[in-house]
Amino acid sequence: MWSWTSALVGAASATAAAAIISAKPRDPTFHVISITLNSLKLNFPVLDAELILTIHITNPNIVPIHYSSTEMSIFYDGSLLGSAHIDAGSQPAQSGRILRLPARLSGLELAHHAAKFFADVRQREMVLDAAVDIQGAAKVLWWNHKFKVHVDSHVVVDPVFLDVIDQENKAEMEVMLV
Repeated sequence: MWSWTSALVGAASATAAAAIISAKPRDPTFHVISITLNSLKLNFPVLDAELILTIHITNPNIVPIHYSSTEMSIFYDGSLLGSAHIDAGSQPAQSGRILRLPARLSGLELAHHAAKFFADVRQREMVLDAAVDIQGAAKVLWWNHKFKVHVDSHVVVDPVFLDVIDQENKAEMEVMLV
C-alpha cells in the first residue's frame, strides 16, 4: 500500500545517497597546454633554459581547496633535469584554472644525455616525465580536511618548437582523516 510517509522516506534516502556519492573526494585532473621558452641563462660551460609551463587544473569536487607551495620535479631519460615552482593558492569548487609555472632545466644535465637529446631532436619527439606532491586542505562545513595529491606526468614534446605532442597525467588523491 502506498503512503506519503514511505514516499518521503524513500525520497530522503535517495537524496542522502546522492549527496554522499557526490561528496566523495575525486582526483583532480591536470593537462599541459603549452611549454614556452622564457630565456636562456649562461651557466658556464652550458646554457640553462627557463621555461613557462601552462597547465590546466580541474577541481571536480564540491568544495573549494587551498594548497601549499611545492616544487615539481622534471625528468629526462631517468635523470632529474629541472623543476617548476608551484605557488600556494586556492581553487573554487568544480572549477578549472590555468596555472603558469616557472621552470628551469639544467643544461649541464642535458649535456650528460647529449646523444639521446640530439636523436630526439632529429625525431622531433622528446619524452619528459614529471612528479609532484601537492598538499592542502578542503573545508567541509566547519572542518578542514587535509589532503595530498600525487601527480605523475608523461609528456611527449617537440624539442625544436616545444609543442606538446602527447601526454598522460595520473593524479591520486589521499584524504587524511586527522
